[in-house]
Amino acid sequence: MSFGITKTIPAQAGIEILDSLYDDSRKEYGFHMAGREPKRLKPGDYVYTIFNDQLHGRLKINHFVTGATNPNSGKPRILIFVDAPGERLATPVPKKGHRGTRYTEGEDWKP
Repeated sequence: MSFGITKTIPAQAGIEILDSLYDDSRKEYGFHMAGREPKRLKPGDYVYTIFNDQLHGRLKINHFVTGATNPNSGKPRILIFVDAPGERLATPVPKKGHRGTRYTEGEDWKP
């Protein structure tokens, strides 16, 4: 198992965003997470992606950018940059989507 977080790709973002994380069309992608500093995450951990209530893949965390703010609330947030393309599951695994960030030990990752 590999420690990390799960992030849900919103349906309105579309399958194109999800596909771009795994099809070699981009080299990096940024997710966001509430807070000032990452407390439990470090580079080398993973972001596991959920789309349409299915776990699709994972991307390795490269670095963080702190000091950002949420444009709607003004609260602090961390930008999490991952290397792309990531590892995509051959068959997605059922996993309930959610808002925000959830920590995981990677227990649902079964390549």
